[in-house]
Amino acid sequence: MSAHCQLTGAQPGFGNRVSHSHRRTPRRFDPNIQRKRYWLPSEGRYVRLTLSTKGIKTVDTIGIEAAVARIRARGVKI
Repeated sequence: MSAHCQLTGAQPGFGNRVSHSHRRTPRRFDPNIQRKRYWLPSEGRYVRLTLSTKGIKTVDTIGIEAAVARIRARGVKI
């Protein structure tokens, strides 16, 4: 599942596309996923994270060290 955020866990939502005649067909609401590289000073290396835009803002707020700790607490290997 590539369209999910490692930090927030955001993943696609599902619903229906509704036409003018009100016919319904399946569709996906994908989160805005970006791949971003951060310097992790405690390990002396870069880490590449797959984050939603909300996840990027969260990293900017709490810092990369706390964000990596949260991701590892969820059981994701970095």
